[in-house]
Amino acid sequence: MIVLGSTSEVAQAFVEKALQEGEKFGKIYLFTSNKETTERFARHIDVKFLQQSEVIEIDLMKEIDYTTFDHVSSNVLFCAVGYLGDGTEEGLYDNRNTERIININYSKLIPVMNYFAQKFESRRSGTIIGLSSVAGDRGRQSNFIYGSAKAAFTAYLSGLRNYLFEKKVHVLTVKPGFMATKMTEGLPLNPKLTATPKQAAACIYKAFKKQKNVAYVLPVWSIIMMIIRNIPEFIFKKLKL
Repeated sequence: MIVLGSTSEVAQAFVEKALQEGEKFGKIYLFTSNKETTERFARHIDVKFLQQSEVIEIDLMKEIDYTTFDHVSSNVLFCAVGYLGDGTEEGLYDNRNTERIININYSKLIPVMNYFAQKFESRRSGTIIGLSSVAGDRGRQSNFIYGSAKAAFTAYLSGLRNYLFEKKVHVLTVKPGFMATKMTEGLPLNPKLTATPKQAAACIYKAFKKQKNVAYVLPVWSIIMMIIRNIPEFIFKKLKL
C-alpha cells in the first residue's frame, strides 16, 4: 500500500484496519513530511502486525524528485493529504496561508497523484482512495478557500475515476464531515456529527471492499450536504455557514 499523508490519524487507522482484516501487503510505503512521527508508526505496525514498511520523505511545498520513488509499487493508494489552514478573516487575506492551503490540498498534490495513477493504469489494476471533504460540496463563508481546494480535488477524483474505469482501476472519493483529529483540535464540533479516526477507517475500508465511488464517513452528512447544495443562491448568500 502507498500512503500519502501518513501522519494523518485517519490514514494510520485505515492501515491498521486493513491489516486487522487480513489484507496482505508486501510493503507499505509511508510518504510523509514528518519523518520522525511516521517512523514511530512504522515501528508500531512492524511490532503489532509484522508488517514491513518504508518511510519516504516528501514535502509538497518543495520541488519533488520523482526518481527517488521510482521503485514504489503497490495495488492500493490511500491519500490523506490535507491542510486546513487559517480560516479566519486574517487568514483569508494572508496570501501565504492561501497558497499553502491550495498547494497542499490540490495544486502540488495532483502531480504526485498522477504519477502513481499512471503506474496503476499501466498495470490495469488497483484502487486509489482520496480523502476529500464535505467542505468541497458548496462554498461557505467559514472555510471557502479550503473548500474550493477540496472541491477541485473532488472533481479531480471524479474525472480520474471516469478515466481509469476502462483501465480496471477503482477510484474512491471519501468525504469526511467533522473529524476528531489534530487538524480540528480546539474547534467547536458537534459530537453527533463528528467521527473518530477508527470510525472513519471502518467506513472507508467497507467502501473500499464494496468498490464504492463516493462515501460519506457518517451517512448523515450526505443528507446535510444535499440540503445545503439545494438551497437557492439568493437565500444561501445571506446565511452564516
